[in-house]
Amino acid sequence: MSASRMRLIVSVPGGIGNFGPGLDVLGCALTGARDEVIAEWSKIAGITIIDAGHPQLPTDPAKNTASIAAAAVMRVAASRGVRMPNPGIAFTIKKGLPLSGGQGGSAASAVAGAVAANALIWPVDSGLNSGLTQNELLACALEGEEAVAGRHLDNIAPSLLGGIVLVRSLDPIEVVKIPAPENLRIVLVTPAQQLTTTKSRSVLPTEVPRSIVVHQLAQVAAIISACHSGDLALLGRAMDDRIAEPARNPLLPGFADAKQSALIAGALGVSISGAGPTAFALCDSEITSAKIGQAMRSAYARAGLDCTVRICEVDTQGAIVKDA
Repeated sequence: MSASRMRLIVSVPGGIGNFGPGLDVLGCALTGARDEVIAEWSKIAGITIIDAGHPQLPTDPAKNTASIAAAAVMRVAASRGVRMPNPGIAFTIKKGLPLSGGQGGSAASAVAGAVAANALIWPVDSGLNSGLTQNELLACALEGEEAVAGRHLDNIAPSLLGGIVLVRSLDPIEVVKIPAPENLRIVLVTPAQQLTTTKSRSVLPTEVPRSIVVHQLAQVAAIISACHSGDLALLGRAMDDRIAEPARNPLLPGFADAKQSALIAGALGVSISGAGPTAFALCDSEITSAKIGQAMRSAYARAGLDCTVRICEVDTQGAIVKDA
């Protein structure tokens, strides 16, 4: 990588936030669809968006997650006295992830923006060795995500780092990577429906009975244990969310039937991906995953909804910087 690099591409995976019962604390990056940001130095000060990647996304840099995150990186660089070759950075965004689909699309773009700005300002072979730390990158990406989806890292952290990630703390930021069990397959099913994070979060309860809190804590602990031991059956049983899923179920036509159909078809566990409407099912083989995908597709069809089905694994790469 050249110290005089003027243009680069950052590719970032989406994934599952609120992994099962892990509301705002557990996330999982997935193979397959990714968001990309093509970044280049610009004579125009600040961040410019050449293409937002979708007609519904803003080109106003003050409203786009990728540019907000990148601007945060530039502020850190300026505070450290970094001299940049140009006053601004221009972005061309390519959206591989759906909008309002519960697959971490806004978080992926925020991570891509932060990583792209960091990689342009501090090329790895420049000898500066003063680029942003992991937690600083997370903080900058969080600025972008917070502007559109609220203050949480459960999508951001796995998009940056890959794998399954536990968010132990937001203030100060501390995230912990969790090993992904071998042979884990994830069936991701997205019905033809958009559901904004804002609307989905608005139905969450403001108070939760102690018995449910205790149950939820036990399931999150079981997920961590299952990931370390490779116990897929335990991981499936732990996908028992009694806070977000019951509250959001009325917003998700076809989900209850799709969940039951997936379990009958052999799924180890089923839950809502992020804020929805995407649902996911866990299993341990390609053959079973195909059966689950078909069963869930049929269930959504009974609700009058088309859907897309994707068979995934846990993405272990996270954000990738490439030459343009």
